[in-house]
Amino acid sequence: MTKSPADLHKPLIARRMDRVASFLAMDVLSAAAAKERRGDSVIHMEVGQPSAPAPRAAREAAKAALDLGRIGYTEALGMSALRERIAKHYKDTYGVTIAPERVVVTTGSSAGFVLAFLSLFDPGQRVAITAPGYPAYRNILEALGIEPVTISLTKADGWIMTAESIAKAHAEKPLHGILAMSPANPSGTMIGRKALAELGETCRRMGLWFVSDEIYHGLTYGEPASTALTSDDDAVVINSFSKYYCMTGWRIGWIVVPERLVRPIERLAQNLYISPPYLSQVAALAAFDAMDELETVKAGYARNRAYLLEELPGVGITDMHPVDGAFYIYADVARFTNDSIGFSKRMLEEAGVAATPGLDFDPIEGSHYLRLSFAGSENDCRETVARLKGWLK
Repeated sequence: MTKSPADLHKPLIARRMDRVASFLAMDVLSAAAAKERRGDSVIHMEVGQPSAPAPRAAREAAKAALDLGRIGYTEALGMSALRERIAKHYKDTYGVTIAPERVVVTTGSSAGFVLAFLSLFDPGQRVAITAPGYPAYRNILEALGIEPVTISLTKADGWIMTAESIAKAHAEKPLHGILAMSPANPSGTMIGRKALAELGETCRRMGLWFVSDEIYHGLTYGEPASTALTSDDDAVVINSFSKYYCMTGWRIGWIVVPERLVRPIERLAQNLYISPPYLSQVAALAAFDAMDELETVKAGYARNRAYLLEELPGVGITDMHPVDGAFYIYADVARFTNDSIGFSKRMLEEAGVAATPGLDFDPIEGSHYLRLSFAGSENDCRETVARLKGWLK
């Protein structure tokens, strides 16, 4: 019997797909939604999604554009007005001057990672990421045939990627790039200005690409976050309107790249995405005029953070990474479990609190960690503590 082309390629397809793990936060979200459909109450602490809507100015700009009726393509790199406004944002916020031509508007930061990885690395090359860290890094790299190299974060190093850890990994087997995130997901821990500059200097000295994920910039509770571009003009910086600007579902982000990468990335963007969504770009441009509204939302996160940091120790959750920014608490729950997936399932079913197991972020130590998002309402945070007090007693 003659085999079909699909049958012949099954082993290859299976190997490629097996390298891409599920996104556990989304699996928890699905399970929570199913519980709600059964009529049960769920407090959502699993997904990093602002509970506030997109700013009023962004929504009104999109409505006005929609009323005009013509929603079409833009340039593959994005609308020139938005690229110029993002460049102005770097000057206003960080004192860094970049040419608007170096800004690439993307369909969310996720598309930015795909474009960056495809333009920077060849299949088989090695890129350092952290554990814990955002799970999509590893999965996108794996899907593209690029090898993720895990740098385990330690308390001694302040739970951040350091220049020393990169130098050590590179000496063991050469790297081709690194990916750092500050503030971090799942912890909110920040890399300070000096440590960020040292990472950039190390990458330049060793000939490595430096990719800096800055998606949670704007959401800090002490010192403001530093951009890698302050000390390394060759860094590839990725950001998004999803978190600070409360525009997750609009799927709009950007990357800043060295001038020599603009045309290669433009060719990729033309073929992979054609262009970012027009309406989302219009809304994003207007979002820059909504800073007062966005700062009010951030103040709500700050209250949630303060409440949880004060109250969680009372339910036995005491060992957490520094929560410098973002809207997450990453806690060691080893006193309760060494099976974070099973623990989060029981927490959802028995206490009605949805949280993300640490194995989503760290395949090494994540079995005894849990991530809680405080991007929801103050009432959600209070109800979470009340339910956990009863469940963990």
